[in-house]
Amino acid sequence: MKYLPLLFLFYVKSLFAVEIEDFYSDGCSIFPDGTPNQSDLWLDCCRVHDYAYWKGGSYAQRQEADRNLEACVAKTGESEVALLMLVGVRVGGTPFLPTPFRWGYGWPYLRGYRALTEEELEAIERAQESLPRMP
Repeated sequence: MKYLPLLFLFYVKSLFAVEIEDFYSDGCSIFPDGTPNQSDLWLDCCRVHDYAYWKGGSYAQRQEADRNLEACVAKTGESEVALLMLVGVRVGGTPFLPTPFRWGYGWPYLRGYRALTEEELEAIERAQESLPRMP
């Protein structure tokens, strides 16, 4: 009987376990994945960026993800496209719009900007077990 309260707490905690939706990438969202001659030229850049957006986190983490996208696309030789994409994700990726490509889209809407908790990091780790290897 003395362990009953502990079992109850464990049960209650499991009811409210933190879970993240399965990861998905739509490529470069509403932007082309490449040029007419190379249709997936910067697609891998967008997939890595989507992965960061799926996880979410702090405002600084979003800024870093967006800068990494810009740098990755610029490495393809398309620096003007990289700058255009940076502007697009800075405007369209806000966590405060209910879009499927918002910052932190793996979590329920209106999570906003917050550092990931231990429980959230564990949920991400569990979800990663079923993901294909990122480029």
